[in-house]
Amino acid sequence: MTEFSSDENALGTYLKDRRMKLDPTAFGFSPERRRTPGLRREEVAQRANISATWYTWLEQGRGGAPSADVLDRIARALMLTDIEREHLFLLGLGRPPEARYQKNGAITPRLQRVLDALDPSPAIIRTATWDVLAWNRAATVLLMDYGSLPPDQRNILRFLFLDPRARTAQYDWESVARFALGAFRLDAVRAGAAVEMGPLVEELCRQSPEFKEMWRDNEVSGTYGEAIKHIRHPVLGPIAFEFSVFAVDGRTDLTMVVYNPATREDSGKIRAAMESR
Repeated sequence: MTEFSSDENALGTYLKDRRMKLDPTAFGFSPERRRTPGLRREEVAQRANISATWYTWLEQGRGGAPSADVLDRIARALMLTDIEREHLFLLGLGRPPEARYQKNGAITPRLQRVLDALDPSPAIIRTATWDVLAWNRAATVLLMDYGSLPPDQRNILRFLFLDPRARTAQYDWESVARFALGAFRLDAVRAGAAVEMGPLVEELCRQSPEFKEMWRDNEVSGTYGEAIKHIRHPVLGPIAFEFSVFAVDGRTDLTMVVYNPATREDSGKIRAAMESR
């Protein structure tokens, strides 16, 4: 078999490769009398709390497809990274693992530079629960001065349902609110943040009758990667922009939203407002 030929037991090959790269002494195992480097099969099975025979069959390509629980245990036993764990699931089950939401209240300087480079197109980075973590100057002009708000108040749904300015800015507030709520529900569940969104949902159900009614409808919105949006800005007047949503590589909990001015006139309005600040 050449290095370019297909491997009928890709899962077993990957498992063997990962365990052979681990140092037995790091896990409290004796390094003596080992024919090959790394952990033994029975040591991996012990760490994963599964049968040594079953693990051996997995490496040998026997025994059928493993369960998600077994793969999760093996991933922890082999100290796999999130990317390696995802690859393990794709090999073993043909699908990625269920998302595990890891809240992180910071972005890298690189991502902030990307946002800044998009001026005069307003752009933000939001979490799976729609908290705004970062923004550029154009976003401050067109959307909201997020820097003036406490971090726990920088939430898009909270603004949309509780702030009268949001209703004034939208030509059809109810339609926008329903669509946003459906997209939020899908985003949170897809990122594994169903539990984390609970406190926000409870708060908004108490404070907004409209939110409570819409939430009970259990609607989800389909893909909304690109769309044209129109708003009434209190200073700049009517503004149209192309609304695009992008995944942030390596961060399932983050999304970048870019509001690209639809016309040169709209772009000029935003640029002039930025220069006047």
